Amino acid sequence: KIFQAVVSCVGHDGTIYIIPKSFEIELNKLITEIQSNFKCLGLLEPYCWEKGEACVVRGSDTMWYRGKVVELGGSTLQVQYVDHGCIERIPQCHLYPTTLYTGIPPFCIPCQLYKTVPIGNFWQQDAVDCLQELLTNEEVEIHVQELPENPWGKLSINLYFGGMSLSSFMAYQKYCVAEDCQDIPELELLKGDIPVSPSYMLPPLPIPGDTFPVRVTHLVSPKEVYICLDPSKNLMKQSTTEGDANCDSELESLDKALKWCNKSVESFPLLTHFQTEMPCLVEYQDGLWYRAKLLSIEESDPVKVLVQFVDYGSFSVVPTSRLRHIPHHLLKYPVQAVRALVAGFKPALYDKNVTRIPYSPEWSVEALWAMMECVEGKQLSASILALSPEVTISLYEDDQNLVHMKLIEMGLADLDE
Repeated sequence: KIFQAVVSCVGHDGTIYIIPKSFEIELNKLITEIQSNFKCLGLLEPYCWEKGEACVVRGSDTMWYRGKVVELGGSTLQVQYVDHGCIERIPQCHLYPTTLYTGIPPFCIPCQLYKTVPIGNFWQQDAVDCLQELLTNEEVEIHVQELPENPWGKLSINLYFGGMSLSSFMAYQKYCVAEDCQDIPELELLKGDIPVSPSYMLPPLPIPGDTFPVRVTHLVSPKEVYICLDPSKNLMKQSTTEGDANCDSELESLDKALKWCNKSVESFPLLTHFQTEMPCLVEYQDGLWYRAKLLSIEESDPVKVLVQFVDYGSFSVVPTSRLRHIPHHLLKYPVQAVRALVAGFKPALYDKNVTRIPYSPEWSVEALWAMMECVEGKQLSASILALSPEVTISLYEDDQNLVHMKLIEMGLADLDE
C-alpha cells in the first residue's frame, strides 16, 4: 500500500510517527470537538495518576489534545500526545483525566524503516537529530512493507521524500545499513571523475504555431531571452492537456526535491573537479541552493566560476565554496528555462553616442531596460516560429499585442520583416 502522509514527530529512539493525509479531516474534527468539551484550566486538586492512564493535555499552543501518561514522577508527568506521537514532560495542572475519547484509535502510526539497521543497533543521537530536522511536519510518501505482529507495534515502511528514499539517504550518511536498498546508486552524487558527465534534459516544447503561456525569467539582450513555460495557465487554443498536468506535477516535484536538498545540502561534497556544462548545485544570494551548470573558470586566485541557473537562465560568478555536487535524482526533471530568440524586430540604427550593452553592442542599454519593463513579472504568451537552428518565438502581451512594438514606438528598435 502506498499513501501520502505528514510526519508528525520523530521519537528519541528514531520511531517515525506519521499521520496519513486521508486522516487529516477526521483528526481536525476531533481536535475541534475536544476544544468545545474542555474549557477548563486542567486538574488543580491533587490526583493519583497511573501509568497508561488516558487524559487530555493542554499544549504550548493552549489547545487540548488526547494524551496518555507514560511515566510518573513528581510534579511533572511524561505524557505522549496520542495523535502526534511526541512525548513531553507536562505539569499536572495542564492535564485532565478522561476516558471520553479512548474508543477512537490514534490518528498517528508509529513506523520503522524496513530492513534498515542503525549503526550500533539503535539510532544514535546525531542520526535522530538528522531525522527530526529532515522530516518533522513534512509531507512524505509511504510504501508499507510489513504489518507489525502486535497491533500496537511499528509499521515497517519505505519512506520517500522529494523522490529520494530515506533508507538510502541515511545509509549514504553512514547512520545505518540498509539491507536491500536498490536506490543507493540513485542517490550517489555526481563524481568529478565520471568519464561522460550527465546533463540536464530539455522540456518538451509546444507545437510550432500553438500559443502558450510563458514568463520571461532572464534577458540577455532585448532579442535573446529565457522563457519558462507556465503550465498553470492555459490560454487561447491550448486546452488543459495531460502533458500540462504532468508538467505541473513535475514542477511541484522539482520544488519538493530542491526543498529537501536544501535541508541536507551541508552533507553534499564540494566540487573539486570542473568541467564545462557539468550539472551542480549553486548557492544563490538568497541563501538557497538551486540547480545550475558550470560554464567557465573566471578567476584563478581564488577560483571563481561562471555558472548558469538552469531553471531561470540567469548567470552568476561564484566562489567554489558555493558549489556542491548534485544528487543524481535531481537530473530527471527537465530544465525550466528555455533560451529563445524573439522574432520581428532588430536594433535601431547604430548611434555611437548611446551607451551599449558590452557583450551585445548592437543593442543600447536603454533598449534592454525598456524590454525588461515590458516583460518583468508579467504573464505573457508566445508561439514558436522555428525550433532550429535556434528556438525562435513571437512574444505577446496579455492583449495579444507583440511585446516589441513598445521598443519600436520608442525608436529603440526597427521592424524586421
